[in-house]
Amino acid sequence: MSAPRPSTSVDRSQRQYNFSAGPATLPEEVLLEVKDELPVYDHVGASVLEISHRSPTYDAIEESAREHLRALLGLGDDWHILFLQGGARMQFHQVPLNFLPEDGSADYVVTGRWGRMALEEAQMIGTARAAASSEDDDYRRIPAVDTWDLDPDAAYVHTTTNETVNGNQLRSDPVLDVPVVTDASSEMLSRPMDLDGYGLIYAGAQKNIGPAGVTLVLVHDAFLQRRTQPLPTMLDYGTHAERRYNTPPVFAIYMVEKVCRWLRTRGGLDAIHAVNKRKARTLYNKIDETDFYRGTVASEDRSLMNVTFRLHDPDLEPVFLKKAEAHGLMGLTGHRSVGGVRASLYNAMPEEGVEALVAFMDAFERAHG
Repeated sequence: MSAPRPSTSVDRSQRQYNFSAGPATLPEEVLLEVKDELPVYDHVGASVLEISHRSPTYDAIEESAREHLRALLGLGDDWHILFLQGGARMQFHQVPLNFLPEDGSADYVVTGRWGRMALEEAQMIGTARAAASSEDDDYRRIPAVDTWDLDPDAAYVHTTTNETVNGNQLRSDPVLDVPVVTDASSEMLSRPMDLDGYGLIYAGAQKNIGPAGVTLVLVHDAFLQRRTQPLPTMLDYGTHAERRYNTPPVFAIYMVEKVCRWLRTRGGLDAIHAVNKRKARTLYNKIDETDFYRGTVASEDRSLMNVTFRLHDPDLEPVFLKKAEAHGLMGLTGHRSVGGVRASLYNAMPEEGVEALVAFMDAFERAHG
């Protein structure tokens, strides 16, 4: 494993603060390290983009990535760490295919666009229902856990811990009478997690974990043993828990290793969570300061990762977005299905970026308020 190299500063006149929801901003130190070692990796005579996925060099990269993830999340040996492909959308299908028996059912907690899509995909496989939903309130809130209408015989309960489009977040990790499966794509590695209630956790990497192209799946061995049989080889979690069955996304996993190592050097998940709370508080305080900007989610359910808001005059929103990009603030356009403004404050977004956004919002309000 190549040693980290000293970082140099990035020219801010060329690199904007990237608030995109994903693929999202990556740590600048990691990008500079990759830039330096990309032509020849670790004296092996080739780029990491070119090495065999069966080579000892790649073995070391993947094993290091797993070691960092185990350390960051406190994972025991009873958890399998899988690096899959197809994004969270593939997991919408793969989870019920593996764990929703023909004569069983699954409960889904629907708190936004992605939770709704996960439920609809499960309903193509078997019996799945919404045990709770905030769709009637445009997903401005998350139903309290004690209001969920849960089936004690369900195969699993599916949640979405953070809804990227709608900007809400389930801040706690529920422990229920049946295993919890969760899509943690847009908050994975942004905070410590209590793993006791989970059977399986999945996350597209392109938010906090690394670049697009790899999907992290954590599956507890006891839950893995519940899967139905037979299954298509590539869609069977057991295949990938047993061995490296096919060519993995080598470069993406190499990046995951570096991002996880970067996280550990910054103090791990407790430390980054404290930073993330400060960033979100800075921006939400600005939004709540006057009625010029208006948050779209109930205050107790606001996401620390994806801050969604509108301007009091919708006609000003395209002006705001255009001028923000001219000021070096990119990726602020809300999802096409909801509009408005969305600032994604993932781990790699520096506090200075949030401060720059707030300063721009102050100036824009003074000019247009």
